[in-house]
Amino acid sequence: MFDRYEAGEQAVLVHIYFSQDKDTEDLSEFESLVSSAGVEALQVVTGSRKAPHPKYFVGEGKAEEIADAVKASGASVVLFDHSLSPAQERNLERLCECR
Repeated sequence: MFDRYEAGEQAVLVHIYFSQDKDTEDLSEFESLVSSAGVEALQVVTGSRKAPHPKYFVGEGKAEEIADAVKASGASVVLFDHSLSPAQERNLERLCECR
């Protein structure tokens, strides 16, 4: 079985650009999908990288920024517009203290 996000949950959204041009169409689609699932986006964190970081997917500084956004906004979940490894999910859950 898998976890379903409950309608009414509040989230910090994370979108990382892996190319030089920052195509905002992908981010807009991600925000629309989140909204249609009944999740309220409290804050959007964006950044750019050449490749995913093995520990957090994002760099350590960006991971801290995400954790700060969660604490400041009171979000119950962090949603990435990318697939994370189980280890990356676990590391981010510990850092952010949320799903």
